[in-house]
Amino acid sequence: MSNVFEGLKVIDAANYVAGPAAAVLLADFGADVVKLEPPGSGDLYRNVPRMPNLPKSEHNWAWTMAARTKRGLALDLKHPDGQTVLHRMIAKADVFITNQSPKARERLGCSHEMLTAINPRLIYASLTGYGETGPEAERPGFDATAYWARSGLADAVRPDPNGPPAMVNMAMGDQPAAVALYAAIVTGLLQRERTGKGQWVTTSLLANGVWANAVMVQAALCGAEIPYRQPRHKANNALTCFYLCSDRRWLSLLIMQEQRDWPRFVQALGQPRLAQDSRFSELSQRHANAAELVTELDAVFVQRTAAEWQRRFEAEGLAVGVVARTEDAVSDEQMRIANALVPAPDVPFTGLTVDSPFQVASMRKVAPRAAPGLGEHSDAVLLDYGLTAADVAALRRSGVVS
Repeated sequence: MSNVFEGLKVIDAANYVAGPAAAVLLADFGADVVKLEPPGSGDLYRNVPRMPNLPKSEHNWAWTMAARTKRGLALDLKHPDGQTVLHRMIAKADVFITNQSPKARERLGCSHEMLTAINPRLIYASLTGYGETGPEAERPGFDATAYWARSGLADAVRPDPNGPPAMVNMAMGDQPAAVALYAAIVTGLLQRERTGKGQWVTTSLLANGVWANAVMVQAALCGAEIPYRQPRHKANNALTCFYLCSDRRWLSLLIMQEQRDWPRFVQALGQPRLAQDSRFSELSQRHANAAELVTELDAVFVQRTAAEWQRRFEAEGLAVGVVARTEDAVSDEQMRIANALVPAPDVPFTGLTVDSPFQVASMRKVAPRAAPGLGEHSDAVLLDYGLTAADVAALRRSGVVS
């Protein structure tokens, strides 16, 4: 079967992560995605790997994830002629993606009203930090601020109520927000199929952060008191905790049906004495003495490697997991088998990239291609969208296209 979005024309005029990542998902399923960037500087996300405290590599890993399988067009939307070119392209486009603020869209000639007046069938997809309306509509937002901090997630996952909040990892909020924007675009396309009319679809980093923290936020909405996690040595439940093993790796323990699984847990642990210990023999006592049980288990877990413990617990049908380090993904066979990592010949070292997070059984995704250089496909894109060679040459001379 052909790719579901084959022939779909997408203009990705967003920058940084979430909007462009949504366009990557469309490209994975066959869409022709044009990455639109300003001449000269390009998308500033190209420069992210140069920032301190981020992975260093000869390959631009950030740009690979944000722009793979796209064609590159360098077009100056601050120039009236650039806006004219965009409007000519919009007449043939199916989807337009932006993460500019509402006022910036007006200045750049790409507001919803402007573009849908040209093409009423257009799916106009906008992503903001804090929403399209209200006093914070123009406020710039990143995943560290709008998604991670504002939603309560940074506060909720701190391991010590008196310690500092946890810092978000690179793009950890942007990537799931991209899936939400993709879902909105696909929903808009379905509605267009039914009605013949284009749709304006939106999402925000704020909405996605609150969605990620939805269970706890709903508890607060229902008047619940939200407890802080206590330091692990003061845990309220020793069987939902982390334990350091002999190889200095941590094991994540999550025994949800504790009343049923305590005997199997003790068996896997090889510590029958704990079953007889009056401090731990009953559920209520284990919870009352959880801190003491953590101390006992610390002394046991440090005797074996994390992988050994994982095998022992899984043999008893108990859910545990080794806390992976990011670099463990390079050799994770299951990630390849499950198509979480897929071949990408243009990516050096492993020749792999991270795939979009879902599969459709009857479809084979497009093989990932290299992310484009700045304006790499400018001429070809503009010719495909109906401009003439003379038009393109004139735009190049004026610096509107590069």
